[in-house]
Amino acid sequence: MTFFPAPHRPPEPRLRTARGTRSAVPSPSTLGLTSPHAASDLEKLGWDNQESLGLLYLLANVGDPELALNTLYRLNENLKPSSDEASAFLDAMRNNEVVRSRVRSRVLALVGGSTALGDHLVANPHLWTSFADPIPHREEMMAAMLSSVEAEPIATPGAEESEASETSDLAEGSDEGKNEAGASTSTPSSTTSSQQSEGSAREGSVDPRISQAGMYRARITGTAAYTQLKMTYRTLLMRIAASDLASTIPSGVFHHSQSDDDDRRGSARGGSSAAHGGEDGNEGTASASPNEKRAMAHPMGFVEVSAALSDLADAALTAALAVAVATVYPDNNPVDARLAVIAMGKCGARELNYISDVDVIFVGETADAKTTRVASEFIKVGSRCFFEVDAALRPEGKSGALVRTLDSHLSYYERWADTWEFQAQLKARPMTGVMDFGKAYVQAIQPHVWQASQRDSFVDDTQHMRRRVIDNIPKEQQERELKLGVGGLRDVEFAVQMLQMVHGRIDPDLRVRSTISALQALIRGGYVGREDGSQLIACYEFVRLLEHRLQLQRIKRTHMLPEPDDEDALRWLARSCGIGSTSSMTSSESLKKLIWRASRQIHSLHNKLFFRPLLNAVALIDDETARLSPDAARRQLAVLGYQFPDRAYEHLKALASGTTRKDRIQAMLLPTLMEWLGDTSDPDAGLLAYRKLSDVLYHDPWFLRMLRDEGIVGRRLMHILGTSPYATDLILAAPNVVKLLGDGANGPKLTEVSASTVTRSLVTTASRHKDPDKAIAAARSLRRKELARIACADLLGMMSLADVCHSLSLVWDAVLEAALYAEIHGWTATHPDEPIPATMTVIGMGRLGGGELGYGSDADVLFVCEPAHDDVSEADAVKWAIGIGDAVRRRLAKPSQDPRLDVDLDLRPEGRNGPTVRTLNSYRAYYERWGETWEVQALLRATWIAGDEDLGRRFLHMIDKFRYPEGGVSDATVREVRRMKARVDEERLPHGANRNTHTKLGRGALTDIEWTVQLLTLQHAHEYPELHNTSTMATLRAIENVGLLEPEDCETLRTAWQTATKARNALVLVRGKRTDQLPEPGAALAHTAGAAGWEPEHYQEFLDNYLKVTRQARKVIDRVFWGEDEFMHR
Repeated sequence: MTFFPAPHRPPEPRLRTARGTRSAVPSPSTLGLTSPHAASDLEKLGWDNQESLGLLYLLANVGDPELALNTLYRLNENLKPSSDEASAFLDAMRNNEVVRSRVRSRVLALVGGSTALGDHLVANPHLWTSFADPIPHREEMMAAMLSSVEAEPIATPGAEESEASETSDLAEGSDEGKNEAGASTSTPSSTTSSQQSEGSAREGSVDPRISQAGMYRARITGTAAYTQLKMTYRTLLMRIAASDLASTIPSGVFHHSQSDDDDRRGSARGGSSAAHGGEDGNEGTASASPNEKRAMAHPMGFVEVSAALSDLADAALTAALAVAVATVYPDNNPVDARLAVIAMGKCGARELNYISDVDVIFVGETADAKTTRVASEFIKVGSRCFFEVDAALRPEGKSGALVRTLDSHLSYYERWADTWEFQAQLKARPMTGVMDFGKAYVQAIQPHVWQASQRDSFVDDTQHMRRRVIDNIPKEQQERELKLGVGGLRDVEFAVQMLQMVHGRIDPDLRVRSTISALQALIRGGYVGREDGSQLIACYEFVRLLEHRLQLQRIKRTHMLPEPDDEDALRWLARSCGIGSTSSMTSSESLKKLIWRASRQIHSLHNKLFFRPLLNAVALIDDETARLSPDAARRQLAVLGYQFPDRAYEHLKALASGTTRKDRIQAMLLPTLMEWLGDTSDPDAGLLAYRKLSDVLYHDPWFLRMLRDEGIVGRRLMHILGTSPYATDLILAAPNVVKLLGDGANGPKLTEVSASTVTRSLVTTASRHKDPDKAIAAARSLRRKELARIACADLLGMMSLADVCHSLSLVWDAVLEAALYAEIHGWTATHPDEPIPATMTVIGMGRLGGGELGYGSDADVLFVCEPAHDDVSEADAVKWAIGIGDAVRRRLAKPSQDPRLDVDLDLRPEGRNGPTVRTLNSYRAYYERWGETWEVQALLRATWIAGDEDLGRRFLHMIDKFRYPEGGVSDATVREVRRMKARVDEERLPHGANRNTHTKLGRGALTDIEWTVQLLTLQHAHEYPELHNTSTMATLRAIENVGLLEPEDCETLRTAWQTATKARNALVLVRGKRTDQLPEPGAALAHTAGAAGWEPEHYQEFLDNYLKVTRQARKVIDRVFWGEDEFMHR
């Protein structure tokens, strides 16, 4: 991404010199000059002619053309008009030759962008010739600053020069240098050949004795030294600023010939009449695209500018140290103070601003009075001549000793340092003085820096510190504050530093100083997504560009944007940054939009990275585990509860032993995921499942990105994988469900989905297919995803038991609707000329009818049909419907990787011996003449679920008189119900089953409670219409409301039913198949307890609770269902 539009182009220059003619020379107003003296100034300078078009083009594009012209006029006056030097200057400003046009671009950009530096150029007019040179390099600046005070080395540089050469690297080390070389899209991959040749010539003229940081003694001190230092520093700063400012204005010349007059009638803003030759003004790029022109116009990027400013600060403070040494040790007295200066903050990271304080720490061979005085004089000279030199980051801050020995520093950081002090040490760099001391200091402190993230509450403390910084900014300034405000530079820097400190202790590639280099390392290591990282780099560089321009204007330390209604200041800032007007927006409006976009993106990415939940977990993992060393990993796996650590370690190696970016992300994630899996009931199975899922999603980049960026997703996924094989199989078959494990705007995404919406979608999707097999396959696919969603939400405690059962029932309803439609549609396709003989409906029975299905429940249904036409007999209708019904059952029962789809018709009249489909009249006749008690009892839970709704409703109205008889049921019927229940208890319980822990047929379990509720319904439904409900729980609430049972008894039954249902569902989630028997105490029971929402290690409490509530329920059942009170009364 880029924040820069196509370069701003001035309107077509027009100046009428006579009626009917048009001049190619633009008028002053066209150039943006409003002063009444502008025209005469241009004339006196000789720039009101066609040869000066290139100059005028640039003048119109600088930040403040009026200021630029005034400054240039003053400069010419100081050069003494008509003198050889003034003529050379004016000629260079008009000339389009490469070197001279470089001078022109830099001079114009400087005087139009910085009042203070323009004044410096006017006061020293001879300096304009230095603008032909490339940006000064480190050695040149060091030699210039030291020679300005006639500094000499105190001792033979030796080892110090060797170390200085390391610190003089443009990127504080070869690796980081490579990182920074490509950090900015606006930084060129190479310089021009002319710049290289000139640079080489200048390098050869530098005195090598004074070209490196070290200990020097100046021959000039006092006021004279201050004057020389200020002058030299301001001159070098001016040269850097000129190159920087010139890189954000388009360059070129206006072409004019008689043949192109018509073409130029359009605005020059359209880009048809000007060539963009970058800073050198090459005309061969006229056909380049706007983006290509922009790239050529930006030979100097943020990284290069900030590195040059840091090098200038190093050189300036090396000279300041030389003056300080000479002040403390005058007259060539022996210098016994050996002092190293450590650069901190932005200077340490080599990303300094134009106007910024420089944070330093002093390390002395001794901390005696003279060494301390040298440090004090150093601060005095640096602050008076250049910028504020701040030593407040030293141990104990302003209250601590100014100079400490290395041992004293180490002692402090080992025992008393706060979290923020280690964060500050990320940027520590030997700057000047005794470089051996500086190197030793950094090497000694760095190991402590990378272990700081293991401190208690490290992540929380750092996040709180950032919030506190924002809270201290007045609200009216927060949106204008570039550095500390929301969406500002500190958001980027804090987020990057946090990620560095958390992950850098195990990844040496992250141990770099600058923000851009660190971001690139984080991207390469997979800790930050490529797109996120690229956006953050672009936004950061843009905000730093704004900061640089604001500071250059008056050489004033500021981070505050202009007021929103200050159009003049905003227009100047936009133009100085190369942001022009467009057909729909002015330059200030474009600037506001870009600032808003950058701030919004920084704030969004800051929240995403800085408050990433995964950071806390990563920060607390010990190094051995985090590094995944074989022995440490096996030991840690065993400690975490893995039963087979060797096998688990093989999974880890398979996941993270590669060298790709995905493998690096896995290696970063796995230590945390392992710990989360260790909290589950079966971490071994969970790790295997995670490996399978990673293989399935290997080519889907969103998976690892989501685990990295949304820590809650990883935690939830690990809980599911380590708890439920049933849910794991569903996720492996429908891996996109993982996307629902995160949080949305209104809470967990798993609960944002409406079950009814999903079921409608299932039916609609299946209905699009003419082939029944394809329709059922589509229905299975959506069912699989919905079952996975329900199981995940259930395991994570996001869905109540009632919602789980209701959602599972809706899924079955939808599958039956889709299957019935598919079969009828398929029959129609093969019999295009025949009308459908019958209408069919599906009646849900049992728990399906009550909307209380579990994971392992089958579908108890009745098929009902009716002739569709008068000319179709009931026999033909039934025959056709039987074929459709059998096809539905057969197609749904086909083996697949999904949970089974068994359609059970055993509750139909005559049970297994009866026909699978009957007409409505046949059902009525049967129930009137031959209906048995169990068949009538089964009708209590009958409800329409699929097929023809009208037929279904008529069936329900028809059976109401049988299931809710007037006057209730007879005593004989009650005795028959009890007899049947006794027979079920005796015969249906599997051989060897434990009646106390059987969730369906056991003591006080589901069957006991449901039969009790159904008996009360049969007895009292004629009195209380509230009991006309197919749901056990809803009917039990109605029983309580009408007073048939005491509230305590109802609560006991309700708790037992919910406990048994939860346990039964947990058994299916754990075993992946339907089972009703709780296991014996041990690992299997712990696994079941974990799926039921208990801590796995508390499985005995889970079992005791189950036994307790079912025992209490049995007492109520004995009294209510079996009539023990009545028997005792008799």
